[in-house]
Amino acid sequence: MSQIFHRSTNTLSRVSIYAAVFVLAGLSWVLMALDRSPYTTRQGIVLKQPVPFSHEHHVAGLGLDCRYCHTSVETSRFAGIPPTATCMNCHKLIWADSDMLEPVRASLRDDRPIVWTRVNDLPDFAYFDHSIHVAKGVGCVSCHGRVDEMPLMRQEAPLQMEWCLQCHRHPETRVRPRAEVFNPKWETPDQASLGPRLVREYGIRSALDLTSCSTCHR
Repeated sequence: MSQIFHRSTNTLSRVSIYAAVFVLAGLSWVLMALDRSPYTTRQGIVLKQPVPFSHEHHVAGLGLDCRYCHTSVETSRFAGIPPTATCMNCHKLIWADSDMLEPVRASLRDDRPIVWTRVNDLPDFAYFDHSIHVAKGVGCVSCHGRVDEMPLMRQEAPLQMEWCLQCHRHPETRVRPRAEVFNPKWETPDQASLGPRLVREYGIRSALDLTSCSTCHR
């Protein structure tokens, strides 16, 4: 029986198979890079807000504590968004006629809350509780970055599962004294010895428990 295909087709088939492997590997790499890019995570991107609130000015400049605005951060899973009345405690006296603050005055006047654009927005399938992290000595900057250096708020961390797991596997690298949780400028003198001691003192669960699926997905 005569040969149907030319011998060169053997070479072409091998090249095609190898090329397909490299193409699939390349596409996988592109998809992984896209999944970790700011386009997907929104990391480092400043989102448009109804009022250009500056954490740098209010925290570093005026010395406001995080809890003045985020009142429920120690007792609830949600840190809380300040009501307009909180803003107007100061701005009824300071910059009271500023055009930039007209949305704030209108909110109070019309009894209608300001619709802020959420910056750190986890998907619904991920459970996160602010209060337990605060109670266990995790500083605000561990997730939110140095907000006292942000003229406009941006998402500092990628907030992807692998990023969360880095801390859950090694909580001793992040914990700090509870008195310093809200201090963005605090620096540990010796995390190698302080971290493990605080993990024991605060009763932080084992890495096996902290990385269990049910811890964050309920």
